[in-house]
Amino acid sequence: MSQKYTKHQQSIIRNYYQNRESISLQRLSELVTELYLAEGKGREKQWKFITSALEKLEIPAGRIEHLRKQDNPALLAKLVEELMSQQK
Repeated sequence: MSQKYTKHQQSIIRNYYQNRESISLQRLSELVTELYLAEGKGREKQWKFITSALEKLEIPAGRIEHLRKQDNPALLAKLVEELMSQQK
């Protein structure tokens, strides 16, 4: 079943896909902040979101696992900075 979108809707969809990496990176940045504040089960939940965000950004599984084992928000923040600098 094919849906027809208005030109405005097509523009919104196109812009989303053009900016998907930036959106994912912004979300990852927010998750780093939440990780700094999280404890216990909340921290585990944040790591699930972070892992998903890192996979969407196509970070290698080995690096994701290393970050997860270290459980250090500062290392994750450094990765976000690295990714932001590459994006420019």
